[in-house]
Amino acid sequence: MDCRLAPQTTFPNRVMSQKPCARRIAVVIPCYKVSRHLAGVLSRIGPEVTAIYCVIDGCPDGSFDVATQSAIADKRIHILSHFTNSGVGSAFISGTTKALSNGAEIIVKLDGDGQMHPEQIPLIVEPLLFGEADFAKGNRFFHLEDLQSMPVLRMIGNAGLSFFSKLSTGYWNLFDPTNGFIAIQAEMAQRVPWDKVQRRFFFESDLLFRLYTLRAIVVDVPMKANYGNERSNLSVVKAFVQFPYFHLLNFLKRIFYCYFLREFNIASLNLLLSIGLIGFGFCFGMVHWIRGNELNQLASAGTVMFAALPVILGWQALLAFFAFDVGNVPKTPMRRAASGKWQRQRDQ
Repeated sequence: MDCRLAPQTTFPNRVMSQKPCARRIAVVIPCYKVSRHLAGVLSRIGPEVTAIYCVIDGCPDGSFDVATQSAIADKRIHILSHFTNSGVGSAFISGTTKALSNGAEIIVKLDGDGQMHPEQIPLIVEPLLFGEADFAKGNRFFHLEDLQSMPVLRMIGNAGLSFFSKLSTGYWNLFDPTNGFIAIQAEMAQRVPWDKVQRRFFFESDLLFRLYTLRAIVVDVPMKANYGNERSNLSVVKAFVQFPYFHLLNFLKRIFYCYFLREFNIASLNLLLSIGLIGFGFCFGMVHWIRGNELNQLASAGTVMFAALPVILGWQALLAFFAFDVGNVPKTPMRRAASGKWQRQRDQ
């Protein structure tokens, strides 16, 4: 199978004489109100892909008819249907389940609205083919010249969400968390607890959180996006309200899972110490500030220092915790062993 690998741009340490083994690559396309763009997207998917799964997610605008017509000319296309709209995540999970049952080794998610270039599929699967990652995602912010076509509101929103995503997922090395152009190894897909992953527009960010708990290696792949007359189904107001809440929940769960439930290390001590010191300094200072107002007395220098010093030390401990967390990004991918099975190689 011709994988048509793109020129090396993101992995400079790779030995270019290496050749990836042939792999069965499947593409899953969630389809909801994409009838105007779907046929063009399907026609541009190259021969490196062995199967295409169009998941009609309760679409009311004729995407099923477009996919059916395209399937006549391209026998790789399989059509799955949801009677009601259940979200982009649900559509991808349905397609992934079917692809895994048919023996797919890499699953790619490609949106049907034409915003992503199907010609970039070889580029996003490249780190997976070479065994350098368990999961790859697109990054529209890597090349600054490509940002000129991105709507300003979307650019600002993605930048803000990227910081929240770093906190909640633990992948401090990633950007553009809502990018839906993703690729995942089949072995990793079989480990993901799909029943716990958010089904709708928080799907990509929530999936990253689940991958971190599995210590999956995730890499950004620079990509270009096409912004035309497609309309996003995401409500800006809902995203502004819901996304920070979901990120906060995932952040708290990640900290509990990774630093207290599965392991207790120096970072765990730093976090507990910071909470205790900052909490004590704040409460002590507030009590004496309120008492001073009631008695119309200024606090002594010793009282001020006794309140301020724990807060300062607490912030230092908190910074130490985050320094550890930033360096705790998974670094060693799942590799194929000589026996043909997959195993996790521990960091050297």
